[in-house]
Amino acid sequence: MHKYDVLIIGSGLGGLICGAILSKNGYKVCVLEKNRQIGGCLQTFARDKVVFDSGVHYIGGLEKGQNLYQILQYAGIMDKLTITKLDENCFDKIVFDGDEKEYRLAQGHENFVQQLLADFPGEEPALRTYINKIKEVCAKFPLYNLRNGDKSEKDSVIGIDLYAFIDSITTNEKLKQVLLGNNMLYVGQPGKTPLYVHALVQNSYIESAWKCTNGGSQIAKYLARAITANGGEVLKYKEVAKIEVEEEQVKAITTKDGESFTAKHYISNLHPANTLNMLEGDHMRPAYKNRILGLENSLSCFIVNTVVKPGTFPYINHNYYCHQGDNASAGAYYTADNWPQTYALYINQDKQAPHAESVTIMTYMRTEDVAPWANTFNTEDYPAERGATYEAFKTQKAEQLIALVNERFPGFANSVQSYYVATPLSYRDYLGTYDGSMYGVVKDCNDPLRTFIPARTKISNLYLTGQNLNLHGILGVSMTAVLTCAELLGIDYLVDEIRNA
Repeated sequence: MHKYDVLIIGSGLGGLICGAILSKNGYKVCVLEKNRQIGGCLQTFARDKVVFDSGVHYIGGLEKGQNLYQILQYAGIMDKLTITKLDENCFDKIVFDGDEKEYRLAQGHENFVQQLLADFPGEEPALRTYINKIKEVCAKFPLYNLRNGDKSEKDSVIGIDLYAFIDSITTNEKLKQVLLGNNMLYVGQPGKTPLYVHALVQNSYIESAWKCTNGGSQIAKYLARAITANGGEVLKYKEVAKIEVEEEQVKAITTKDGESFTAKHYISNLHPANTLNMLEGDHMRPAYKNRILGLENSLSCFIVNTVVKPGTFPYINHNYYCHQGDNASAGAYYTADNWPQTYALYINQDKQAPHAESVTIMTYMRTEDVAPWANTFNTEDYPAERGATYEAFKTQKAEQLIALVNERFPGFANSVQSYYVATPLSYRDYLGTYDGSMYGVVKDCNDPLRTFIPARTKISNLYLTGQNLNLHGILGVSMTAVLTCAELLGIDYLVDEIRNA
């Protein structure tokens, strides 16, 4: 039996930030992680002595004084991170098959407008309307701006349909698709995706866009060190199996190997559906339970991590989003015959030369595409073969994707020394989401409040955190962790501390 002030289930970014903040404020914290490596989507892995990111390919809001910078500064790790700023005139390049132009999304609100004006000289009113609306929507989210405010501030904007808004500002179809061009960052769905999701994500990169040199796992490593320096613990190979509840309070949690842990407060960094499934007894209202279990999750992805032969492919200090047709959102609606419709390229630099060391190619994939192997489980800690048919499936899809990239970047296929594939099953097994979802719960402008999940639960000492509550991504998860910690520390105190860090 172990006793703590706060017990955190899962060492994804949300759990680690909660642990760092609460331990900094005097709570005795313990984080339990089921895997060998902490960090969730921050995990990295090495192949052929090259480091690859599992999920964090670039980050916004890290300029001094900006929101994510201040949160990580308060957590005590910002000055330890090794980061590189992406090209200020182009953090993302949007390209379309059959169109020779390459459209640039730039850092800085005015620079963003000016770079696109070069390709759309008659569209200044539309671009200014766009950028002003992005800023207006972001201003409605108090914590995004590191201030306290009324939760109802955002009510006037959370129901705005992203695609309807884009349609309203211009009749130029190409400009519309360029503004939606990096929608793989949130899985854009016409008629469903809210403007606020696009605005909060896009604005963070417009403010400043960075990549983690040597991978995002450094964020997890330094957060864990901050927790232990503050007297807390981060324990690996501790998979929680059961949350025991008595008299509307969590009394203990039990791991798969039968170990019991107790605390005054408990925070789950798991998907809320997974948390509910661990609860013993019937302690949640059926309506709440049905709502959580009925929420739609976003698509998953198929990733090819390529090791590049030295000196054969140029390093480019921006990302690419490549669309096979003229519709930037078609990728999420692929068929078996036309997959893939969209892919992203993330390029990492060789330390010895101005060339690429590795290139990550990411595209959409539904969990149903890997359904024949759904009953398998495979991680480095629990290795198991999924069989020859699965390997053949991965190879066929990877070669197809590499060939497609080669059409846009001639010579790319010959520059690939080796490649390593991740499928929805990889994400499911490593990250613990039951369907391998990239971004968790899908936000819906038609019923926005249904997809906001409070950090506080009806069980008085059980709290939630993570990407499924408010917004996904490094910034979204970090802000959600702050909201979770505020349940114990108070929002006014915590926001002041972060802002002044």
